[in-house]
Amino acid sequence: MKRILFIDRDGTLIEEPADEQIDSFEKLKFVKGVFRNLAFIREKLDFEFVMVSNQDGLGTDSFPEDTFWPVHNFILQTLEGEGITFDELLIDPHFPEDNASTRKPNTGLVEKYMKNPEYDIANSYVIGDRETDRIFARNIGCKSLVLNDEGMSWDKIAEILFAGERTAEVKRTTKETDIHIKVNLDGTGKCDISTGLGFFDHMLEQIGKHGMMDLMIHTKGDLEVDEHHTIEDTAIALGECILTALGNKRGIERYGYSLPMDDCLCSVALDFGGRPWLVWDAEFKREKIGEMPTEMFLHFFKSLSDAAKMNLNIKAEGQNEHHKIEGIFKALARSLKMAVKRDIYHYELPSTKGLL
Repeated sequence: MKRILFIDRDGTLIEEPADEQIDSFEKLKFVKGVFRNLAFIREKLDFEFVMVSNQDGLGTDSFPEDTFWPVHNFILQTLEGEGITFDELLIDPHFPEDNASTRKPNTGLVEKYMKNPEYDIANSYVIGDRETDRIFARNIGCKSLVLNDEGMSWDKIAEILFAGERTAEVKRTTKETDIHIKVNLDGTGKCDISTGLGFFDHMLEQIGKHGMMDLMIHTKGDLEVDEHHTIEDTAIALGECILTALGNKRGIERYGYSLPMDDCLCSVALDFGGRPWLVWDAEFKREKIGEMPTEMFLHFFKSLSDAAKMNLNIKAEGQNEHHKIEGIFKALARSLKMAVKRDIYHYELPSTKGLL
């Protein structure tokens, strides 16, 4: 089945000025990254390209057509020179107050695609820069990628379309724990974490926030017994989730490492090479930090390393016990961020063995 990219123009292909009208060449500026990435998508993938653009009052005294078409045609010619062509151009000239069925986010201009069984609408995308583009996608029944979202760029759009979204979900239920975890390796650091252990929640949030991954962890454990099962099983499920989200590991950096925190120096070096191993060089003098026994720190990272199939080398020195463990979790987060970074322009397995 055919897939479509419904691509907005102003704010998406070209920057949008304050008056929201590109009616002169002086106002024309292409969005950063659009040429390289859209040409890559056009060459490597099988999406049809359909431009869908609202041009308020086009053809009226407020926006004469003779100020629109010269610039618009130049945009198309410039894009074509970079290998970027459109299968169809759809432009709606109505004002918002006209409530026209053809004006985004209404779907009048694209209903022929929606009704055509040859098209895989559910796996098509709207690419835009506004909330109305997201609503437009929802009205069509497809996905959306919105440039003004935190972390979203043409580089990220090309990566997602070419290599897929790196998300995973794990549910793990035993007699001792009930765990539900979701991860998006290409997120923005949004966290929803609840394990029943406040300090543990705080540490897990460091992984999401500083690793720039969206992380949902809901754990219900037998805390009336002790903290052991809650911490261990959460580590196992989180490791499984990260491993699943990594997928085939093509294009990833694979390795990562470290940071200081106040009086502490924390080093976390890791390798997603498929061979789990933990080196732990950190000592704690307190029995607990918050509700979390310090003896469980090693156990957490060992379980995480085993489940994610990663080599994990952790060293920490310093005086403040809180700072020491928080520094380790933050260093882990930064290591993960570095190691999972993906380059679609060098989309190879980072191994001479041909297997990770």
